[in-house]
Amino acid sequence: MKETYPLEQLAMIKQRRLEEAERVLKEKKEQLEKEKEKQKELEEERNTTFKHRAAKLKQLRDKLDAGTTSDKIEMMRDYIKVVDEELKQKEKKVQDQTKVVEEAVEAVEAARKDMIKKQHDVEKLKMHRKEWEKEMRVIEVYEEGVENDDLGTAMHTTKKHKRR
Repeated sequence: MKETYPLEQLAMIKQRRLEEAERVLKEKKEQLEKEKEKQKELEEERNTTFKHRAAKLKQLRDKLDAGTTSDKIEMMRDYIKVVDEELKQKEKKVQDQTKVVEEAVEAVEAARKDMIKKQHDVEKLKMHRKEWEKEMRVIEVYEEGVENDDLGTAMHTTKKHKRR
């Protein structure tokens, strides 16, 4: 009579939880990559605006050196103020996205720790099952030995009675 492992359902539940944790970790990693890509794009936009601002400042200096009308200088200064404001907004977006990326990194790490914990749970149950199977084999061998002893004794007794 072969017994079934008493913790079979628990082992199946733990395995399903491990698979779920692996899926969650994969999703978190993908989300992190998307957030990093978005951060990279925002940084490129900010850098482009910064270069544009620098070019306009150089143009303003050149015009000042060349001696131009004060209306044109005032228009250029106003435009540079607009570009400065745009640069501040883009810098804020980059900073906000940096925080989002940091949160995504933390989420990936939490998911990784959760998955590792669940892997350990599954491994512990696998080890327990191996030990249980060893014990069952020992008990089975013992019971076979007892059964064989009983058969031997019965045969011996039967032969003994036949001789009489």
